[in-house]
Order: sequence, then C-alpha cells, then structure tokens
Amino acid sequence: MDDSQLITAAPNDDNAFRQLVAKYYNDMLVVARAIIGDSIADDVVQEAWLSIYKSLDKFEGRSSFKTWAITITANEAKRRLRKESQTTSLEGLIQGMEPSMLERYDDTGRWSKPPTLWHEDSPDSLLSNQELMDCIQHTMGNLNEQQRTALSLKDLEGLSLDEICNIIGVSASNVRVLIHRARQRLFQHIDHFQETGQC
Repeated sequence: MDDSQLITAAPNDDNAFRQLVAKYYNDMLVVARAIIGDSIADDVVQEAWLSIYKSLDKFEGRSSFKTWAITITANEAKRRLRKESQTTSLEGLIQGMEPSMLERYDDTGRWSKPPTLWHEDSPDSLLSNQELMDCIQHTMGNLNEQQRTALSLKDLEGLSLDEICNIIGVSASNVRVLIHRARQRLFQHIDHFQETGQC
C-alpha cells in the first residue's frame, strides 16, 4: 500500500498504522535526536505518533506524510525542550562565537584564511578513526538546537531547504546560515583534531 492508502486505513487498521510507523519511525527519531538529544528522543517520537494517530483525519496532503510527521516530531521535541527549560536562543550568536571562527571570514562572508588541509589520505580514512567520530558527535551535541537540527535534517536526512524551513520555522536564508555555521564549527573542530589529536 502507498502512503495515502495507509493513511486512509490506519484509523481502523492496526496493521496499516504499524506500516506507517515502521516506514517513518527512524526518520522521526533522527529529527528528535537532533533537537533534544538521545536521552528522550524515543519518548518524543512516541508522543508524536500519538498526535499523528489522533490527527490522521486532519492530514490534508498539502505536504508529504513524511514532512507532516517530521514537523509534528520537531514540534513535540521543541515543546519538550521548552518544558525542560533547555532552549537555546540564536540571539547574540555572533557575540558568542569563538574569535578564531570570526577571523576565518571577511566582511563579505568569504574565507579570509582558508582552512588547513587534512593530512589523512581520504575522508574515509578520517571517518574510520573512532576518536574523530567521538569528536564529531561531541561537537554536534554542543551546537545550538537550530544549527544541530538544520544540519541533521540536511546532511543526514537529505531534506530540502523548504522542508527544513517548515520544520524549524525560519526562512530559507536563515536555514542556509544555520547549516553554514554548523558546518563551520564542525570543520573547525575537525581541523583542530587533525592538528592536535584532541577534540
């Protein structure tokens, strides 16, 4: 069955609903983890599925079911984050940036000093290094909520800018900035790791 058939059948057919869950659970889990972290991401996704189940009759099909489900998941994760008083504001982001980050770019946003080259043979050999993976995960965890979410949705989930805009609730230009800054910070930590062996 395709999504529209599953959505129609799901309120009265447990098997159809299970198929929807199986199809989209992992995508929703990635979004929840990006926003709130691993600890309660499963709970967030379960709450999102409860909301989806109760609202299936309200799904109008203006977006794909995946986008709708991910948006509900993102909203639930943000609600949970607010509830736990852990929200991070983008206000003053530039003031909070490390000086080395600001020095990398000129006033036009172009590189003033290109990043150092990695000394490994290939990106695959870099990724095979578990310490580097730990550093990347640590860095991702330290990004603010919107940067982490935007980067995860774009690079891990492969969502379009429009879909990310709908989920995060910001303009396309802001999404580009969030992704750029997240990647910039990630690359800075990778460069530092390559130079020092420490995260």
